[in-house]
Amino acid sequence: MALMFILLLLHAYVGWRLIPVLGAAPWLQWLLAGVLLASWLLMPMALLARRIRRQPLSDRLAWSGLLLMGLFSSLFVLTLLRDVISLPLWAAASWWTLPAWLTLASAAAVPVLALLFTLWGLWNARCTAQVVRVDVPIAQLPPALHGFSIAQISDVHVGPTIKRGYLQAIVERVNALQADMVAVTGDLVDGSVQSLAVHVAPLAGLSSRHGTFFVTGNHEYYSGAQAWVEELRRLGLKVLINEHVLLRHGDAALALAGVADFSAHHFEHTHRSDPKAAIAGVADEAAVRVLLAHQPRSAPAAAEAGFHLQLSGHTHGGQFLPWNWFVRLQQPFTAGLNRWQNLWVYTSRGTGYWGPPKRLGAPSEITHLRLVAA
Repeated sequence: MALMFILLLLHAYVGWRLIPVLGAAPWLQWLLAGVLLASWLLMPMALLARRIRRQPLSDRLAWSGLLLMGLFSSLFVLTLLRDVISLPLWAAASWWTLPAWLTLASAAAVPVLALLFTLWGLWNARCTAQVVRVDVPIAQLPPALHGFSIAQISDVHVGPTIKRGYLQAIVERVNALQADMVAVTGDLVDGSVQSLAVHVAPLAGLSSRHGTFFVTGNHEYYSGAQAWVEELRRLGLKVLINEHVLLRHGDAALALAGVADFSAHHFEHTHRSDPKAAIAGVADEAAVRVLLAHQPRSAPAAAEAGFHLQLSGHTHGGQFLPWNWFVRLQQPFTAGLNRWQNLWVYTSRGTGYWGPPKRLGAPSEITHLRLVAA
């Protein structure tokens, strides 16, 4: 009930600021009022749809609620922006009156732009992620590891709106890279093994020289992490939970470690994220140490543990404006290759999306990283 009340207040604000102004276009008044009512009623269903076992009703409710969530996000932000821009004009109202046509035009522009942004964001979200190529300079890199390549996918969020076909297209694009290894850095699923196993099955088709490695994200713990660990191992993925493996590549070796999600201990105390434990006992011959960690905020502990490179996701690059400006309030990095002391941290913008099927200003990606000599 608290959620519905908060949503009611937010929707009422948008309606109060726009609907009365649209009197010269009554059809737009009614349309906006209907959209706001549908949004208020259906947005919560996006969060509750998983509890409905009947298909396709569950997915259709989720689709409707999530699309409206993305639309309302733009409606709210644009309405707020319109009010902020209007403040100086209101202050000057004593000597200059805002023309009625400008007031109407600005109010009408809000739902029109919100719809355009939502459709554009939907197109971006539903397209198969493009390949982003990144070279990571490593000091004293053995010649055998020069050009060692990693294909990273992250934050696919297989669930109500992302199904088998979407993931299959990702797998095919990853395989075309012919990488030396594949890293899946968490938040693969939003749902149980029972409901999503058939849609995650394409991961068994991932191919690379050294195999596919997976670490848990926070959403795995919302979806039954242990069951998913077992299912992914059944599909042939190597799940790393605070442990490492040694990859021998030519006459050199690379230590690949993985940690459970930064918040995993809140769900499973034995999964507390620990980069030091993950690399403990590493062989002296490991010239390069790479850590898979879902959240970028594992970086300080990873740097202290002596890693050269950390691959993360979680942020989605903010997914769509203006929320990408707020990611830095929780994470040290939003996207791309960054430095934390002696550690390189690459943060993927994600290969799928979460919640609203919408991406603006933060395109999805399949990352193709290469180690190169510094």
